[in-house]
Amino acid sequence: MSEKTTYKSMGWRSRMHEIIFEADTFEGKLFDVALLIAILLSILVVMLESVDPIRASHGELLRNLEWFFTILFTIEYMARIIVIRKPTRYVFSFLGIVDFLSTIPTYLSLIIVGSQSLLILRTIRLLRVFRIFKLSRYMGEASVIRSAMMASRRKITVFLGLVVIIVIIVGTLMYLIEGKENGFTSIPRSIYWAIVTLTTVGYGDIAPVTVFGQTIASVLMILGYAIIAVPTGIVTTEFTMAKKQNLNTQSCPVCSREGHDDDAVHCKYCGSKL
Repeated sequence: MSEKTTYKSMGWRSRMHEIIFEADTFEGKLFDVALLIAILLSILVVMLESVDPIRASHGELLRNLEWFFTILFTIEYMARIIVIRKPTRYVFSFLGIVDFLSTIPTYLSLIIVGSQSLLILRTIRLLRVFRIFKLSRYMGEASVIRSAMMASRRKITVFLGLVVIIVIIVGTLMYLIEGKENGFTSIPRSIYWAIVTLTTVGYGDIAPVTVFGQTIASVLMILGYAIIAVPTGIVTTEFTMAKKQNLNTQSCPVCSREGHDDDAVHCKYCGSKL
């Protein structure tokens, strides 16, 4: 049976699922490209509306465009819920929540003034660009990054815990050494100084005056440069150990999860047939 015949024999829900959630077909890629363009235009409208002179001269047009895109994205969101077999899997997924949040601010603006500015959350929807162009090598690299980050999470957690302990101890010492008269008015404020110093940001709003305090600050600054290399080394090591996978962007019709192997027949997350 040819691909064309197979596509025609699919039910309307399966065809719509393939178009909306996937991009293996021309129609699916066309849908996603059109969606990306709409997202970019809607973001541009939100940005322009924040500029006072433009809002004063074209406010009505911008509001109409904002409602147009909101209704368009609402229809798209409802369509995604209808075509998937288990809507709750999509609704409570990361992209499902983002899709919902990209529509709700305009409706909230009818009750809460200014809430439409939250529409800038639509920028997160641009993550779909990796799905649209269906470049398997990008999906494979993404899987390497995900695997490396997951594998190094415990080491990074321990490292961050050590950093927190350091800034608490140093912040407390600086509070005792410098005192309120030199700007270290409380332990939390002293810890804030320690964090700013350790990360080598150095805002300069608080600075030690005593020799002992300046000595501790110097040691903390040098330590900051050494600390930067630690998480980088942890993740880099995991990168070298992570195995690159050949993935496609086919979406499961039941749970809507992506990132399946090229030769996968069933969903790796819920076991449904792809």
